[in-house]
Formats: sequence, structure tokens, C-alpha cells
Amino acid sequence: MKPKYLLAGNEAVARGAYEAGVKVCSSYPGTPSTEIFENLPQYQGELYCEWAPNEKVAVEVAYGAAIAGARSLCAMKHVGVNVAADPLFTAAYNGVNRGFVIVTADDPSMHSSQNEQDNRYYAKAAKVALVEPSDSQECIDFLKEAYKISERFDMPVLFRTTTRISHSKSLVSFSKRQEAEAFVYKRNVRKNVCTPANAYLNHPKVETNLKMLQEYSNVCPLNQMELKGRENGVITASIAYQYAKEVFPEDTSFLKLGLTYPLLWTLSGISPLK
Repeated sequence: MKPKYLLAGNEAVARGAYEAGVKVCSSYPGTPSTEIFENLPQYQGELYCEWAPNEKVAVEVAYGAAIAGARSLCAMKHVGVNVAADPLFTAAYNGVNRGFVIVTADDPSMHSSQNEQDNRYYAKAAKVALVEPSDSQECIDFLKEAYKISERFDMPVLFRTTTRISHSKSLVSFSKRQEAEAFVYKRNVRKNVCTPANAYLNHPKVETNLKMLQEYSNVCPLNQMELKGRENGVITASIAYQYAKEVFPEDTSFLKLGLTYPLLWTLSGISPLK
């Protein structure tokens, strides 16, 4: 039996980056995301991490690493995505050469923020995948799956946490680091240079990848059913799943979503929670 460790969500995201074989990390600090990069230096023998002068630069550094062939991570609080939106939207059109994940730590109720914007809308606007964990163990497991999604569908993945996930602690199990060897960079102007002419040609690819991702959502291991009674059924995701589990009767059935954009359109491939 694996030993258990008590980790906050932010600590778990850092651990997930390590286990996923991430090599380059860049971030701008801001509560509730700051502790992710405060915990990454303990893995500095395996990855490089830095603070950037702002969120836009953080995305550009991490995305540059993904284009060069290395799995990369960047993180920021929700309002930081406003600053980083320019390279995020462009990255969706160019695609990636290795997995690229952007952590957006949203702050409902504004515990330490000037607004409580819902960054799930950024995934829809930018046409990228959105993954949402509900506890610390899922911060590790879902982050590793996010890199697989990014590489499989050639797109950035927005990884959304909230204050209650970032700062709450729960038990987790560790796994060994799975090395994701960096690809040798190959010059590809058509794919990697975001001129208007290339972006125009990339647009159909973006739409096709999104449709393929929606089909995948119906068999994605991040979406599962917890079948119990027939009287009450709840569709939920992220921290709302934990709240619903506390409030609803024990015989309530749940459809728990981890890949929340694009949304699934059938339950044919969704497995019950074990």
C-alpha cells in the first residue's frame, strides 16, 4: 500500500508537474496560485522553474518551451489570464509540439482579488481544453492527463483550480516521475509562426481538433459516473462536487466531470466511479 501525504492543492499541482515529466515552468505570483511555484524548486534537479515579470511573459516562456519540444507549465491567478490572453489565443491556433498547460487559479468570493471572474469562459473563447480537479489527488492525476490531452489534440490545456482547492489539504499518493523526453526542434514556419496567412489556414484545424476532443470527452477517464439511487442525480465538477457530496443524501447519483470543455454529448462511454 502506497504511503499517503497531506498536501494542499497547490503543492499537489507542483507534484503533478514533476510526475508528468514537465521540464520548463514559468509563472507570475498571485494568490491563490503562488504556492505552486514556491513548491517547484524542490524538484529543480528534474525541471527548470522561474518567476516571470508578468503573466504574458510567463505564457510566452512556457509556450516557447512546448514549441521547442519540452513539456511546460505556467500558472497564475484568474485575473492574470487577462494579461496572458494574447499568447493563449494564438497558441490555440498554432498548436503545440509538447504538452502545454496553463493553470488558472480562480478566486470565487474574492478572498484576495479585485473580481471573481469565471475563467471557464476563456476555454470556450480560446477553443482549448478545460480540465478541473476537485481535490489534491486529482490535482496530481488530472494534471498528468492534461498533458496527454494537450499532445493528443495539439492544443494548450487550461487547468482550472479555485481558492478552496488551492489552499485546502487532502491525502494524496505519489507516483514515480514519468520522463517525457524533449523532442528535437524542427523548423516549421507554417505551424509555428503566427502570421495572418498561417492563422487563416490553421482555423479549420482548431475546429476539427475541438470536435475530436468533444468526441473524446465521452470516453475520457476524467469524466465518470457515481451511480447510487434513482431519486436524485447531480451533474457537477471541481470544488462544487465536494460541496454537493456533503449536502445531498447518500443515495444521490453523480455525473462528475473533470474535462469540462468541451462538454460531452452522450454518456455511452462514461464509466462508473470505482
